[in-house]
Amino acid sequence: MAKKISRNTFIMEHSPSIHSYAAVVGKLEGAGPLGKYFDEVENDAYFGQKTWEKGESELMKRTLKKAISKGSLSPAEIDYMFAGDLLNQCISSTYGLKDFDIPIFGIYGACSTMSEGLSLASLMTDSGIGGKVAAVTSSHFCSAERQFRFPLSYGGVRTPTAQWTCTASGAVILSAKAAPPYVRAVTIGKIVDFGVTDANNMGAAMAPAATYVIQTFLEDTAMSVSDFDAIVTGDLGLVGSRLLIKLLQHENIDISSNHLDCGLMMFDRENQDVHAGGSGCGCSGSVLCGYFLDKIRSGELKNILFCATGALMSPTASQQGESIPSISHAVFISNQSH
Repeated sequence: MAKKISRNTFIMEHSPSIHSYAAVVGKLEGAGPLGKYFDEVENDAYFGQKTWEKGESELMKRTLKKAISKGSLSPAEIDYMFAGDLLNQCISSTYGLKDFDIPIFGIYGACSTMSEGLSLASLMTDSGIGGKVAAVTSSHFCSAERQFRFPLSYGGVRTPTAQWTCTASGAVILSAKAAPPYVRAVTIGKIVDFGVTDANNMGAAMAPAATYVIQTFLEDTAMSVSDFDAIVTGDLGLVGSRLLIKLLQHENIDISSNHLDCGLMMFDRENQDVHAGGSGCGCSGSVLCGYFLDKIRSGELKNILFCATGALMSPTASQQGESIPSISHAVFISNQSH
């Protein structure tokens, strides 16, 4: 069973393996710098369905099927799964995964959902409760715009700080320790709220949560920034990434040389009109599963700290002038089991 070394941080006793993983994305994401790394690029925003919401469910279904297939498994061999998305009541997960007949925990961490699901799946696998446990998430530009901002037909102008919700999905399946990538430790974040109220500047809202979890992980484990090939955040974008570096430098932690942000990696900001970068549950999930895990498995990368970040807002709260609470969870993923 994982060793609890602080209120937040658990060190895995058996270092569960990420047995298999998959990433499926939309057309714009496939045209970006990481396009060749994804398992599938779908050019149809509807994914063959009648609505964007049904399309997102199909996206998540395809991604989990792909991860199961790549692991030479069947759905019956998956003991449990953690799944979540951005839509009200997590309907992408519910409708997309209902036919797999796998016991499921529905979770919501906004854009931090992959690090949340991966943390929970790792703890469950390490404890022996679950033999093989999946974590899956998705987002879709069109369905998210309709829910959180304006229908696309409205033609609203996006501010320079706004980010582009990725049409993307990532899925991982964990198993008992066998081969890399290994999950070595997790740090559970807390809700951090610095009073940001601009829903078009989520990077600024989420950066303090990433600051908290990175600082907490390093202090709890007595590890240093130099122990990692990359400290990876999820979806801070241009504004949030710059702010994160400054906030950590204020705490005498300098990640400027090895910080990578999935929202900045996903798109070519010079040639793709995404403003401050990508966002959405599927952004960090697909970049982790499409890009990073292969590099860890091959040994090209030894250690990463994966810290997806989430803005825990809702349309109702935003319309009432509430600030945007945020959260981030950290997962230590390694080529070595100890």
